[in-house]
Amino acid sequence: MSSTQLDALKSVCEQVSQVCASQGIRKHGPIPLPTKRLRVPIMKAPSGQGTSTWAKFEMRIHKRLFEIIANERSMHLIMKIQIPETVLVEIELM
Repeated sequence: MSSTQLDALKSVCEQVSQVCASQGIRKHGPIPLPTKRLRVPIMKAPSGQGTSTWAKFEMRIHKRLFEIIANERSMHLIMKIQIPETVLVEIELM
């Protein structure tokens, strides 16, 4: 799971943990992965003349990893969780 909003990511992680606890599923996680920081420096002066002062903007991408050992019914319940648009979820079945 990844998101730019940490609160939304934490709420989805809690919902997944609750489903796993109620179904008695073995899980590992949420494992926090390194946060990716995208930095954009922008010159404040629109003409490019004068002092070179810069405004710096940053976007952070937070990631969490779950390893879930579950059956088909449990995975169906996990996939039914309400996920906000700001959270990207990738499911890999093995």
